Amino acid sequence: MLPSSTVENYLKAIYSAQRAIEVEALVPMGQLAAALNVVPGTATTMVKTLAESGLVRYEPYAGVRLTPAGDRLAALVLRRHRLVELFLVQVMGMSWTEVHDEAELLEHAVSDRLIERMDEMLGRPAVDPHGDPIPNAEGGVHERVYHSLLECPVGRPLRVARVADQDVDFLRFLEQSRLMPGQPVAVVARDPAADSVEVQGPGQQRITLGARAASKVLVDVQADS
Repeated sequence: MLPSSTVENYLKAIYSAQRAIEVEALVPMGQLAAALNVVPGTATTMVKTLAESGLVRYEPYAGVRLTPAGDRLAALVLRRHRLVELFLVQVMGMSWTEVHDEAELLEHAVSDRLIERMDEMLGRPAVDPHGDPIPNAEGGVHERVYHSLLECPVGRPLRVARVADQDVDFLRFLEQSRLMPGQPVAVVARDPAADSVEVQGPGQQRITLGARAASKVLVDVQADS
């Protein structure tokens, strides 16, 4: 079966869901259907087709998980998506807040040859504009483990490394607050009662984030100067 855009979207959704659950655990069908905005019956029918093609392992009433072949194909879809995003930002001058939807369309259309040329032109980047890792041409990906602003050390120098949300309004808020990947930041205080985190960004500015927002900003702990 040649991978259609629908097949690629299913594989990508399963791939992303697997990263948020325990190793070897199955992705529930209801969760997959919700992620793809389809009814569970539609998701089940498609997953059965993917299972027949050897791309997923499906267990009725339990869930689904990618096979090695499905995992590699899903990683290559993400490779195209993330390289396109970076190309649109760095070469085309688009905002990081608007490239996700464009990349969703282009990831199914660009050829492997064009993607390889983009990768070379961009200098073989490791991450996209949001800090997400870019898989290599073989589908391998180096996933670094980061702390969120909810759990990182207080008072230590940090660097924003990754943003775990592609919502346009959220990205605009982070851009206005100068909390984009690469920017220095430090957690000043946490208030469990108010469910908030106070951070100090570039230029010594202080910003208060709700717990939900803070959980989506992933940081790398820097060495003390």
